[in-house]
Amino acid sequence: MKLLEPIVAWHHDISKIRRDIHAHPELAFEEFRTADVVAAKLEEWGIEIHRGLGGTGVVGIIRGKLPGDRAVGLRADMDALPMQEANTFEHASKNDGKMHACGHDGHTAMLLAAAQYLSQHRDYAGIVYVIFQPAEEGGGGAKRMIDDGLFTRFPMEAVFGMHNWPGMKTGQFGVTPGPIMASSNEFSIIVKGKGTHAGMPNLGIDPVMAAVQLAQSLQTIITRNRNPLDAAVLSITQIHAGSADNVVPNHAELRGTVRTFTLDVLDLIERRMEEIARHTCAAMDCEVEFTFQRNYPPTINHPEEAAFCADVMRDIVGEANVNDHVQPTMGAEDFAFMLQELPGCYVWIGNGTGDHRDSGHGLGPCMLHNGSYDFNDELLPLGGTYWVQLALKRLAKA
Repeated sequence: MKLLEPIVAWHHDISKIRRDIHAHPELAFEEFRTADVVAAKLEEWGIEIHRGLGGTGVVGIIRGKLPGDRAVGLRADMDALPMQEANTFEHASKNDGKMHACGHDGHTAMLLAAAQYLSQHRDYAGIVYVIFQPAEEGGGGAKRMIDDGLFTRFPMEAVFGMHNWPGMKTGQFGVTPGPIMASSNEFSIIVKGKGTHAGMPNLGIDPVMAAVQLAQSLQTIITRNRNPLDAAVLSITQIHAGSADNVVPNHAELRGTVRTFTLDVLDLIERRMEEIARHTCAAMDCEVEFTFQRNYPPTINHPEEAAFCADVMRDIVGEANVNDHVQPTMGAEDFAFMLQELPGCYVWIGNGTGDHRDSGHGLGPCMLHNGSYDFNDELLPLGGTYWVQLALKRLAKA
């Protein structure tokens, strides 16, 4: 690997920052301490900072010494998850019920490593904006930053993001043009019947049977309405009804998630879900309340920027360690909002298979959103180098 030597030399210090952030996780829009740590480091390195976008967001402005006004944005997320950590190592979470189980501590540290390098080696033309975003985990912090003027106050020609990926070998990257992560959406269907004694169901209207019928019928949207070549998931994850064995309840509720790679497929699924819910319930003499909430759109990489990122990766780790058509995932990411506004690309950096973790940390694979997860500090020099080389090559691009 062609790593930048100054970043390699800072590995220990950047690891300490990462582990400090891991030990003090903060939830969406509560990243006050994390933002303070980020801001203090940027200021220490002579970087102009702006705070408050999206609540707790931090933007650093790193200007090159050569003449030029082109600009590029590099984004990392800072928030943790509301879950209990199972790890027992020294830097495990000190905040009960909060954990960096998705590696945002590592994302922040990698971008800090790049910021330090870019601040000390300014022999380039243009501006690099380092964007430290709050509330990726369900809070839509990216959209909040955009609404607060991220791209108007800090004009840039493109924006880039990166996420660690467990299971992908350390030293490898993944990227693809087009969709790389899915849209995230939630639904609730409340079926309203008429409660009665379970021994005399003819005297009531049974919402449970309507809900059962509806649960089966909704899957026909995926199997019969959707083009089989368009990936989509409709998962019913909760069914709630009743409180006693001898009572037909007044209502039943179905809840779940829908994931798609395109908005056209999402429009189809939402429309058909509501139609099937209303007609199925009407056929069984029930009323229905249908709610569909769109959270994050699909994360869609711009083809030119995806190819550019793949070239940057190859220069660092070699052709064999870059998958430029990596299989997308049905997970979601609010960087999607940024890609709706500007050209850009979202990539994955391999977090390994868990061998980096100490024994006794707790059971479980090294997967995202797992109580035994920990970011692999071996990635820090590689991720920092990638950010630097991406920024420099983008600003020098004809």
